[in-house]
Amino acid sequence: MIVFLHGILIEKHPDRAWIDCHGVGYEAGITVTCAQKLPAPGQAVRLWVHHHITEADQRLFGFLDTTEKRLFELLITVKGVGPKTALTILSGLDADALGGAIARQDVAALSRVPGIGKKTAERMVIELRDKMGAPGAGIPGGGGSDARTEAASALEALGYRRADADKALATLAKEGADNLPVSDLVKKALQLLHR
Repeated sequence: MIVFLHGILIEKHPDRAWIDCHGVGYEAGITVTCAQKLPAPGQAVRLWVHHHITEADQRLFGFLDTTEKRLFELLITVKGVGPKTALTILSGLDADALGGAIARQDVAALSRVPGIGKKTAERMVIELRDKMGAPGAGIPGGGGSDARTEAASALEALGYRRADADKALATLAKEGADNLPVSDLVKKALQLLHR
């Protein structure tokens, strides 16, 4: 499985990039946003990669950070959303906007992305809202920080549902307790969960 590509950018287009990795050329599908942030051809580049394999095809999709890669991988789990559609969605909405729209169940905002109809937007909300985390988190796996993500995982390990853990942690974030160490976040979240 290919995890990332590190090499020289040979060519870039709004939807794909060609990278020379020690004499082997790879093509990766990319978002428009990624294309805009890539350096000029001839410079070094690193892309995190999703290696998409089907019975008929193998393709690489590249991302500048792991958050966008995880969002892409979540999007393609939604019925009716393939890799090309997922790239279109991520080209139209950044990670925070996408996470926020799903958390708020904002079907209208999701439907404004070209190629996304109301039914697909509704499916995205239904299938991803629990996976995306607390409202406003904007990233998959929940939590606006590493500490929050770890705290949510710890609460899950203690037997709480992820949605309940994320809700408690979101409440703490609103109260300004988001920067506490993981152990303190877990303690405070447990107090909220036992109310």
